[in-house]
Amino acid sequence: MNQSLKNVSLGIQHLLAMYAGAVLVPLIVGGAIGLTGKQLTYLVAIDILMSGIATLLQVWKNKFFGIGLPIVLGCTFTAVGPMISIGHEYGVSSIYGSILASGIIVILISSVFGKLVRFFPPVVTGSVVTIIGLTLIPVAMNNMAGGQGSPDFGSPENLILAFGVLLIIILLHRFFTGFIRSISILIGIIVGTVVASYMGMVNFQPVYEASWFQVAQPFYFGTPTFDLVPILTMTIVAIVSMVESTGVYLALSDITNKKITAKDLARGYRAEGLAYSLGAIFNSFPYTAFSQNVGLVQMSGIKTNRVIYITASLLITLGFIPKIAALATIIPSSVLGGAMLAMFGMVVAYGIKMLSQVDFTSQENLLIVGCSVGLGLGVTVVPDIFAGLPESVKILTNSGIVGGSVTAILLNIIFNVIPSGKKVGRRSEVVLERQAS
Repeated sequence: MNQSLKNVSLGIQHLLAMYAGAVLVPLIVGGAIGLTGKQLTYLVAIDILMSGIATLLQVWKNKFFGIGLPIVLGCTFTAVGPMISIGHEYGVSSIYGSILASGIIVILISSVFGKLVRFFPPVVTGSVVTIIGLTLIPVAMNNMAGGQGSPDFGSPENLILAFGVLLIIILLHRFFTGFIRSISILIGIIVGTVVASYMGMVNFQPVYEASWFQVAQPFYFGTPTFDLVPILTMTIVAIVSMVESTGVYLALSDITNKKITAKDLARGYRAEGLAYSLGAIFNSFPYTAFSQNVGLVQMSGIKTNRVIYITASLLITLGFIPKIAALATIIPSSVLGGAMLAMFGMVVAYGIKMLSQVDFTSQENLLIVGCSVGLGLGVTVVPDIFAGLPESVKILTNSGIVGGSVTAILLNIIFNVIPSGKKVGRRSEVVLERQAS
C-alpha cells in the first residue's frame, strides 16, 4: 500500500476511535441544558473543529506549548457532570467563563504542576473521578428512558433501544479485539439509530435544514460570565485532567521511545490550557488526551506524528460542515442513554482502577475515600442539605463534585502530607531496626 494512503487510513482510524467520545459530550451537555436543534448542531460542529485544533496544539512542539507526541485530544468526560450542574444553576455563559478561567489557570501553573502533583495522588484523583462518574449515572438512566420530561418516558420502545445498544457494546467487547472494540460505542450508536429510524423515532429534519458550510463564531452563546463556584469546579476538573494526561504522556513516551523532560510536560499542560481557553472562546468544551488513541498507536505500531496531523486535519475539515454535525443530533435519547450508561459506568470503573493503586491497608486512605465519595454522592442526592449555611460556605458545599474533591484534597494533606507523630515514630522504628540488622 502507498505510504500516503496508509497514513490517511490510519488517520481515519484515529478519528473513528475518538469520534463517539468527541460528539457525545456536546450532545449530552447541550441536551441537558436545553439547547435548540440549531444550537446543538453548532455545538457538535465546533466541538469537532476544536478537537482538531487542540490536537494540533499538542502535536506541534515549540518553545511554549506542545509535547510533540502522537496524541489526539477530545472533550473530557470528567467535565460533563460539572458543566451540566453549572449550566442549570448559573447558565450557559458561566460554563464558558469557568472553562476560560480554568484554562488560564492551567497555563499559569503548567511550569510548577510537577511540584503540585503530590497533592493529587491516586487516592485523591481516584476519588474525584469516581464521584464524577457516580453523579453522571442518573443522566444516563434518564436518557435511557427517553429523556427527562419526554411524553414517552420509560416506554418499552425506549428501553428496548437503550438496552439493545448496551448489549451491542458488550458483545463487541466480548467477541472482538483491537480496532472494532475501540469503536464499539460508535457502532452501538449507529446500529441503535438505524433501528430507531425504522421504528419512526428519528427526525431527519435537522439534517435537511443544516447548511454545508459554517464559520466558527467567537462567543456564539454570549459573553462569558465568571462565578467563583463554577471556576473552582472546572479548575478541579482541569487538574484531574492534567494528572490523567500525565499518564498518557508517559505511556506514549514509552511506546515511541522518546524521553520527555519536565519542560516537555509543562509544554503539554500549556497546550491543554490553550485548548481550554480557545474552546471557551468558540463555545466548545475542555479537552484532554484521549487514552483510546494511545491504544491505537500501540496496536498499529505507527508512532509518527504525521498520522495525527492527518487526523487533526480531518477533524478541522468536518468541523466546517454542519450537515455532518447534524447527523449526530438526530440520535434518539434512548440510544444515547444506552451508550452513556456504558461510558459513564466506565468513568466510575476508571476511578476505581485509579484507587486500586492506593494502599488500602491504611485506615487513613480508607477514610479519605469513604468521606470524599460519601459527601460527593450525598450532596448530589440531597442537594438541599446545606441550604441553611452562609453563602460564603455554600461555595464549597453546593456542588457534590467540589465538596467531595475538596474533602479528598484536605484529608490527603492531613493524613499523608503533614507528618504525624505516629508516622514519624514508625519511621524511627524502621531506621532502628535497619541499624540493628
